Amino acid sequence: MKRRDFLMAASGVAGGTAAGAAPAGAQETTTSPGNSTASGNTTTAANGTASGNTTAPNGTAGGNQSAPQSGGGGGPTETVAVGPGGSLKFEPAELTIAPGTTVKWVWEGDNHNVVPESQPDGAGWEGTAGGASKTYNTGHEYSFTFQQTGEYSYFCQPHKTAGMTGTITVQEGGASSGGGHAEQDPEHMGVPFQAHYVGIATLLMMVVSLVYTFFTLKYGESPHTSGSNR
Repeated sequence: MKRRDFLMAASGVAGGTAAGAAPAGAQETTTSPGNSTASGNTTTAANGTASGNTTAPNGTAGGNQSAPQSGGGGGPTETVAVGPGGSLKFEPAELTIAPGTTVKWVWEGDNHNVVPESQPDGAGWEGTAGGASKTYNTGHEYSFTFQQTGEYSYFCQPHKTAGMTGTITVQEGGASSGGGHAEQDPEHMGVPFQAHYVGIATLLMMVVSLVYTFFTLKYGESPHTSGSNR
């Protein structure tokens, strides 16, 4: 065999080998419009089958798929203490909230429960699990989201006769609905005296001022007695 023929034959064999081996380890990434990206590793076997992992937009296509998780109601939360300090009461006992508000009862005492006594039709509030016969102790928590407007009343079954009751008013706008705000106790606002004490003190100062003015005008020093030294 001539040298030229030998080199041409060797080049043909090497080229055919490279062409056949190239697809085996290829990786492909494809980006399509709309921010949808599909990527994966594809291996073509001798029998013509293809295998790989492909990720589709906003999810996973393949053996494991994750469904979107739905969040909570997203509304505000109000907390009611159950038996605070060993007392037989709910604190606050009266609560005004907007629809969609979650009320969370937190046990600070033992042997208490939350049993609905009245509620709007179709509200579906059942209170703590187990009904009136089941009580819970310190550390327990129970929550319910109120959607329907109206008046709700409830009680603690073992201590209802002791006055352990509560009410919840659900209205549009919550506590600020109806215009204006509820009258507040001056002591809660940092005022040291009640309003009527302030009024009494004001009247007393006016009386003292009038009496002082009267005596000053009647018994004050006369111009005839305040002459100069002669």
